[in-house]
Amino acid sequence: MSLIRTVHSTAGNGTVASASTTTPKPSRPATASHDGSAPLSGGLSLLLAAGAGLSVASLYYSQPMLGVIGANIGASDTAVGLVPTLTQLGYALGILLLTPLGDRFDRRRIILIKAALLSVALLLGSIAPGIHLLLAVSFAVGLTATLAQDIVPAAATLAPEKQRGKVVGTVMTGLLLGILLSRVISGVVAEHFGWRAMYMIAAASVAMIGVVAWRGLPRFRPTSTLTYRALLGSLSSLWREHGALRRAALAQGLLSVGFSAFWSTLAVMLHGAPFHLGSAAAGAFGLAGAAGALGAPVAGRIADRFGPEVVTRLGAGLTAVSFATMLASPWLEPSARLWLIAASAIGFDLGVQITLVAHQAIVFGIDPAARSRLNAVLFVGVFIGMSLGAASGSLMLAHWGWVAVTLLATTSALAALLVRLLPGARTAH
Repeated sequence: MSLIRTVHSTAGNGTVASASTTTPKPSRPATASHDGSAPLSGGLSLLLAAGAGLSVASLYYSQPMLGVIGANIGASDTAVGLVPTLTQLGYALGILLLTPLGDRFDRRRIILIKAALLSVALLLGSIAPGIHLLLAVSFAVGLTATLAQDIVPAAATLAPEKQRGKVVGTVMTGLLLGILLSRVISGVVAEHFGWRAMYMIAAASVAMIGVVAWRGLPRFRPTSTLTYRALLGSLSSLWREHGALRRAALAQGLLSVGFSAFWSTLAVMLHGAPFHLGSAAAGAFGLAGAAGALGAPVAGRIADRFGPEVVTRLGAGLTAVSFATMLASPWLEPSARLWLIAASAIGFDLGVQITLVAHQAIVFGIDPAARSRLNAVLFVGVFIGMSLGAASGSLMLAHWGWVAVTLLATTSALAALLVRLLPGARTAH
């Protein structure tokens, strides 16, 4: 089933819809409109990238602040370690239960509702008196931050066919920079103004994106009339029918295990001997990873030209090599270990990110009318991997040290590479 996209000009409502549908009632004009054949405007591209980045950043602000949060509210390392775990679980559940609604309802309305709820959740986090409310808030943040996964299919819908990889890559750059720079920002803010200030700033930034999206984002005509129950049921059908989707979700999930294990334990590792570094130093490592995010648009262009399968194998291989180099860190001096970790972060972040862009190019091409559901299946795999990585990484660091964490990350990346090198993966479309 193909997705026919035509933007109604009647009443200037900016609705992305089928040409055969009836024009909806006039609403507040959007600042841009598209017919799916012309390039996106710079303003709308910036809105989509910023919205994806600022919303998904909410998942990661806590990671460099865990040591500060635990000391401030009197929570144990084990208890405070549940903050990123519950956030990732909430995100995975939100993708599974909420993201498919983008095929059934106007994505613009869904984005606005989630932005409002995410702002409220972050604001509650800023006033949490103890670990119990903070854990509940963390789960709620994960659920509502899935608005990032409504923005990405929206970009794919608005983009011309020949530029879809480039456009998705650009939006994913915003998303990935949000993931990585969130750690830098939260580390600095927590050290100078306290962790509660970071939650307040995050709430304000998401609220701002909601206002801009309300004014500038076009409406979208639903591509499915399935009931909610049928939408969820179709996820398993899509999983069974499309081997390319299964391979993409499995490979990206495996890469996410190592990615999350590293970032979830880095602050705790640096806080202890021999480094004794604060949250700002831990967050600064996000700058190294942010350098890798700049490769996402390039990966999209390569996928458009040579096919995304090539990019997935390159990305998974780079990730495995980058994690493996950190296995040498125990035999280096502390300063040299820091440089090695920073260099490895550039490599594996680039590898994970370009692989994700290529996997999205694969799944978005399976069925244009089911993009939200296909994206949901892919990211359920990603954030199950994230949750497993956060939990297992914290456990390994506590019992066996940093070498065990890097060994876990290396092994999971090699498994992802194997999935992409299987004969079936080379013929997947």
